[in-house]
Amino acid sequence: MKKLLVLLMIIMAGGNLIMAEDLNQPFAKGELNPYNKFFTGTTHLQMLVTKDDVWNSSIGNVTFDKGARTNWHKHSGGQILLVTAGTGRYQEKGKEIQILKKGDVVKIPPNVEHWHGAAPDSEFAHISIESNLPDNQTTWLEPVTDLEYK
Repeated sequence: MKKLLVLLMIIMAGGNLIMAEDLNQPFAKGELNPYNKFFTGTTHLQMLVTKDDVWNSSIGNVTFDKGARTNWHKHSGGQILLVTAGTGRYQEKGKEIQILKKGDVVKIPPNVEHWHGAAPDSEFAHISIESNLPDNQTTWLEPVTDLEYK
Protein backbone atom coordinates (compact mmCIF):
# COMPACT_ATOMS: atom_id res chain seq x y z
CA MET A 1 0.00 0.00 0.00
CA LYS A 2 2.86 2.40 0.81
CA LYS A 3 4.46 1.78 -2.59
CA LEU A 4 1.16 2.52 -4.32
CA LEU A 5 0.77 5.76 -2.34
CA VAL A 6 4.32 6.88 -3.22
CA LEU A 7 3.75 6.05 -6.89
CA LEU A 8 0.48 7.99 -6.85
CA MET A 9 2.23 11.00 -5.25
CA ILE A 10 4.92 10.93 -7.94
CA ILE A 11 2.34 10.80 -10.72
CA MET A 12 0.28 13.62 -9.15
CA ALA A 13 3.43 15.75 -8.82
CA GLY A 14 4.17 15.27 -12.51
CA GLY A 15 7.18 13.12 -11.73
CA ASN A 16 8.91 15.92 -9.81
CA LEU A 17 8.85 14.30 -6.38
CA ILE A 18 12.10 12.48 -6.97
CA MET A 19 13.71 15.58 -8.49
CA ALA A 20 12.92 17.62 -5.36
CA GLU A 21 15.99 16.09 -3.71
CA ASP A 22 18.28 17.58 -6.39
CA LEU A 23 19.52 21.13 -6.05
CA ASN A 24 17.86 23.13 -8.82
CA GLN A 25 20.55 25.45 -10.16
CA PRO A 26 21.16 27.06 -13.56
CA PHE A 27 24.68 25.66 -14.14
CA ALA A 28 26.22 22.21 -14.04
CA LYS A 29 27.37 20.92 -10.66
CA GLY A 30 30.78 20.12 -12.08
CA GLU A 31 33.49 17.81 -10.84
CA LEU A 32 34.83 17.37 -7.32
CA ASN A 33 36.44 20.66 -6.39
CA PRO A 34 40.24 20.41 -6.72
CA TYR A 35 40.47 22.87 -3.80
CA ASN A 36 38.49 20.62 -1.40
CA LYS A 37 41.55 20.46 0.89
CA PHE A 38 40.61 24.05 1.84
CA PHE A 39 37.00 23.08 2.65
CA THR A 40 35.14 21.15 5.31
CA GLY A 41 32.80 18.71 3.57
CA THR A 42 32.44 18.11 -0.14
CA THR A 43 32.09 20.70 -2.88
CA HIS A 44 31.99 20.63 -6.67
CA LEU A 45 33.35 23.16 -9.14
CA GLN A 46 32.27 23.96 -12.70
CA MET A 47 34.46 26.67 -14.19
CA LEU A 48 32.43 28.98 -16.43
CA VAL A 49 35.16 31.42 -17.44
CA THR A 50 38.88 31.02 -16.92
CA LYS A 51 41.34 33.88 -17.07
CA ASP A 52 43.02 34.36 -20.39
CA ASP A 53 44.41 37.24 -22.45
CA VAL A 54 40.91 38.25 -23.63
CA TRP A 55 38.71 37.67 -20.57
CA ASN A 56 40.60 38.86 -17.53
CA SER A 57 38.31 37.10 -15.07
CA SER A 58 37.71 33.82 -13.33
CA ILE A 59 34.10 32.72 -12.80
CA GLY A 60 33.01 29.38 -11.39
CA ASN A 61 29.89 27.64 -10.15
CA VAL A 62 30.56 26.15 -6.71
CA THR A 63 28.11 23.59 -5.29
CA PHE A 64 28.29 22.70 -1.58
CA ASP A 65 26.91 19.56 0.04
CA LYS A 66 24.88 20.11 3.21
CA GLY A 67 27.14 21.58 5.89
CA ALA A 68 30.13 22.02 3.55
CA ARG A 69 32.07 25.26 3.85
CA THR A 70 35.31 26.97 2.93
CA ASN A 71 38.17 27.57 5.33
CA TRP A 72 38.68 31.14 6.42
CA HIS A 73 40.36 32.88 3.50
CA LYS A 74 40.89 36.21 1.78
CA HIS A 75 41.32 37.47 -1.78
CA SER A 76 43.80 40.26 -2.45
CA GLY A 77 41.52 41.55 -5.22
CA GLY A 78 38.16 40.80 -3.58
CA GLN A 79 35.40 38.42 -4.62
CA ILE A 80 31.73 38.56 -5.63
CA LEU A 81 29.27 35.75 -4.89
CA LEU A 82 25.96 35.35 -6.75
CA VAL A 83 23.73 32.87 -4.93
CA THR A 84 21.87 30.60 -7.36
CA ALA A 85 20.34 27.84 -5.20
CA GLY A 86 19.83 26.48 -1.71
CA THR A 87 20.55 28.11 1.63
CA GLY A 88 24.03 29.20 2.60
CA ARG A 89 26.04 31.14 5.11
CA TYR A 90 28.63 33.89 4.84
CA GLN A 91 30.72 35.46 7.57
CA GLU A 92 33.43 38.07 7.72
CA LYS A 93 35.92 37.82 10.59
CA GLY A 94 34.51 39.58 13.65
CA LYS A 95 30.98 39.94 12.23
CA GLU A 96 27.73 37.97 12.50
CA ILE A 97 26.90 35.12 10.11
CA GLN A 98 24.62 36.10 7.23
CA ILE A 99 22.07 33.63 5.86
CA LEU A 100 22.19 33.51 2.06
CA LYS A 101 19.30 32.66 -0.28
CA LYS A 102 18.86 32.44 -4.04
CA GLY A 103 19.28 35.88 -5.60
CA ASP A 104 21.59 37.28 -2.90
CA VAL A 105 24.78 39.06 -3.96
CA VAL A 106 27.78 39.29 -1.65
CA LYS A 107 30.53 41.80 -2.49
CA ILE A 108 33.66 40.93 -0.52
CA PRO A 109 36.27 43.70 -0.42
CA PRO A 110 39.95 42.93 -0.98
CA ASN A 111 41.81 41.26 1.91
CA VAL A 112 38.71 40.70 4.09
CA GLU A 113 38.93 37.37 5.95
CA HIS A 114 35.73 35.41 5.41
CA TRP A 115 34.16 32.02 4.79
CA HIS A 116 31.04 30.81 2.98
CA GLY A 117 29.20 27.55 2.56
CA ALA A 118 25.98 25.59 2.88
CA ALA A 119 23.59 25.61 5.80
CA PRO A 120 23.62 22.38 7.85
CA ASP A 121 20.35 21.19 6.31
CA SER A 122 20.64 22.47 2.72
CA GLU A 123 22.82 22.13 -0.31
CA PHE A 124 24.00 25.47 -1.64
CA ALA A 125 25.35 26.90 -4.90
CA HIS A 126 26.88 30.21 -5.88
CA ILE A 127 28.77 31.76 -8.73
CA SER A 128 32.19 32.95 -7.58
CA ILE A 129 33.68 35.89 -9.43
CA GLU A 130 37.33 36.65 -8.79
CA SER A 131 37.75 40.37 -9.33
CA ASN A 132 40.78 42.53 -10.07
CA LEU A 133 42.75 39.87 -11.92
CA PRO A 134 45.52 39.09 -12.67
CA ASP A 135 46.83 40.20 -9.29
CA ASN A 136 44.03 38.69 -7.16
CA GLN A 137 45.54 35.96 -5.00
CA THR A 138 43.64 33.72 -2.57
CA THR A 139 45.21 33.14 0.83
CA TRP A 140 43.76 30.04 2.51
CA LEU A 141 43.67 30.11 6.30
CA GLU A 142 42.47 27.79 9.09
CA PRO A 143 39.27 25.72 8.89
CA VAL A 144 36.05 27.19 10.27
CA THR A 145 35.40 25.35 13.54
CA ASP A 146 32.06 23.70 14.27
CA LEU A 147 31.50 26.29 17.01
CA GLU A 148 32.09 29.18 14.58
CA TYR A 149 29.86 27.51 11.99
CA LYS A 150 26.90 26.97 14.29
